[in-house]
Amino acid sequence: MKYLEVANFGNNYLFNKDIQNYKLDVEILASSIINKSREYFLLNQKKNFTKKEFNRFKKFLKKRNNRQPLAQIIKKKEFWKQNLYIDNNVLIPRPDSEHLVEETVNLIKDERNYSILDVGCGSGCLIISILLDKINCRGTALDICKKAIKVSKINAKMQHIENRIKFMHSDIDKVYVGKYDLIITNPPYIKNNKIRYLDDEVKIFEPKLALDGGIDGLSKIRKIILKSSKLIKRGGKFIIEMGFDQKFKVEQILKENHFYVNKVVKDYSGKDRCIVATKL
Repeated sequence: MKYLEVANFGNNYLFNKDIQNYKLDVEILASSIINKSREYFLLNQKKNFTKKEFNRFKKFLKKRNNRQPLAQIIKKKEFWKQNLYIDNNVLIPRPDSEHLVEETVNLIKDERNYSILDVGCGSGCLIISILLDKINCRGTALDICKKAIKVSKINAKMQHIENRIKFMHSDIDKVYVGKYDLIITNPPYIKNNKIRYLDDEVKIFEPKLALDGGIDGLSKIRKIILKSSKLIKRGGKFIIEMGFDQKFKVEQILKENHFYVNKVVKDYSGKDRCIVATKL
């Protein structure tokens, strides 16, 4: 079956299943199967899918029809300047989290050898992106989920920086040593009674452990800030992603733990998303 016929088949299938961006989804799914770029697939419509490739494509379509996220189906997600391996044990990296990476990179002077702690590293998207930009720095990637640590290790190895990251399968409460120049975190910050209202792609397929911020959405944030205040050097920087409506409460928690709030960063929708603070 020619690529053009494959595309038409996929478009009709997903359109009838009310998938919004069905054409883009089909192009991404098909190109991942042939291990080529989306552009290659579009520019070579007369080439043929093998029977095996088409059968795999149909399986991908069924998964997408069930609202499984594209990144989980193709096991890949682009973030910052690289592609990352993704599975259902980690949150899918969002473009808005790139603001945290950008702020951190801008804080680091190229000649300095910073020690960076990533709390709740998940896929490793944050710490890996930063270390790829800042070659003199070293990182520690921390997560309570053993399977998430495994994904982080895969991504670090894919980017050839595994020798610059120490991986820790642990809760931050159990970290007793180390003084860090920078601590970054994208913690769970959704109120647990709000999770059921999330899109099916998130609430069904992404790990609840990485979403659930407790009754008020701040339980993990409080714990991380409290412990970070003891792990970070005086004058060190703390950068946290948060819910769009949590700015004032997170600022208050930071101040109670002897942090000075430097700036609040907005996401691509103009909503408060990230706070940069300094340990006093």
